[in-house]
Amino acid sequence: MNPASIDKGRGRFALMVGHCAGMVDLVGLPLWVGILIESYRFDPQQAGGLATLFLAGIVIASALLAPRFNRLSGRLVATAGFSISACGFFIAATTRDSALLTGLHAICGLAAGAGLSVTHGTISQGERPHRLMAIAGVALGVFAVIFMTFVPGIVVAHGGPSLFVVFGTVMAAAALVSFSSFPPRTGSGRVSVAQTLHSEPLPRAVWFGLAAFACVCLEHAMANSFLERVGIDHGFSHGQIGSALLGMSIVSIFPGALAAWTENRLSIRGVLFIAPILHAALVVVLMNATSFPAYVAAMVLLPGLMIFMHTFTFGAIAKLDRSGRSLAAFPASIMIGSALGPVVGGTLVKFSGYRALGSGAMVLCIIIVSCFLRLTKGRSSPVPVATSGL
Repeated sequence: MNPASIDKGRGRFALMVGHCAGMVDLVGLPLWVGILIESYRFDPQQAGGLATLFLAGIVIASALLAPRFNRLSGRLVATAGFSISACGFFIAATTRDSALLTGLHAICGLAAGAGLSVTHGTISQGERPHRLMAIAGVALGVFAVIFMTFVPGIVVAHGGPSLFVVFGTVMAAAALVSFSSFPPRTGSGRVSVAQTLHSEPLPRAVWFGLAAFACVCLEHAMANSFLERVGIDHGFSHGQIGSALLGMSIVSIFPGALAAWTENRLSIRGVLFIAPILHAALVVVLMNATSFPAYVAAMVLLPGLMIFMHTFTFGAIAKLDRSGRSLAAFPASIMIGSALGPVVGGTLVKFSGYRALGSGAMVLCIIIVSCFLRLTKGRSSPVPVATSGL
């Protein structure tokens, strides 16, 4: 694969679109779970379970494809995966049958996970994977702003099923862009290096990084699934929460750009020590806030901090593993946590209330920091940008 096709022009645009489509849960999960509860009359545990099925599908697809990443056609897998996911969501918009919705959530997750896996694996083989993932984070932030500007109004006007129409449209757009512009494999540059490294075992630190980020995503999804519900239950209006969600989306544009700018200015080890602590603290504030300003502040900052951590974790792992295999599995790491988050969070809320989510976040924070310290062992200072030949 020609690295220039990954880092520039249409190829980079296709990767950004694939990243946004594959990570749609990060943007849409608060509305998704809320609509399943309010419009489809599921209880919190059932609604979280449906979202979990979608995310579990991503985990399975990523885990299956990652070891075979360098033998797959990224264009074919991304196009087929996003196309199947689009069809599944369009069908979901036509039914309220719980069994059918269950199957469709699983199928859509498997298909979207395939597209996301080859997208992340390809990003990792660019000349500067940290920077490219940071750009993907900016793209996701812009997508989130557009999503939260229009989709809540669409749902109010046309009902809960319209959310699935939106998801299907996003997946269809990703399929079209992947078909026309996904970076081609040419057997040069970093990929030829990756192929020679294909049989080598992954560094142990990589596994700690993947485990840490799975726990980050578990913590985030537990909170993200109930952002809207906790606000409603604390007495805030739909209008107030809608404005807060839009503000959250706008702020989410900037962490990717900040991560790119600070790549060689901040210690990776320092970032991955402090950021999880701040993230857990925001979850505690969010789940206990009875004043609207505190609720908004925690909501607005939570996903931005997640995107910032995502970029630094991706960059740290990319420096340890140039084969692309571990980062083709990165969606599995993300979605293992994200898949468990809605159902675990729903169970905690059902039996112990929203405050239990804050307590769970603090417990997970200890595990996350411990694993990140293993990932970044020996990296107390900024790491120079990789030059050509990597």
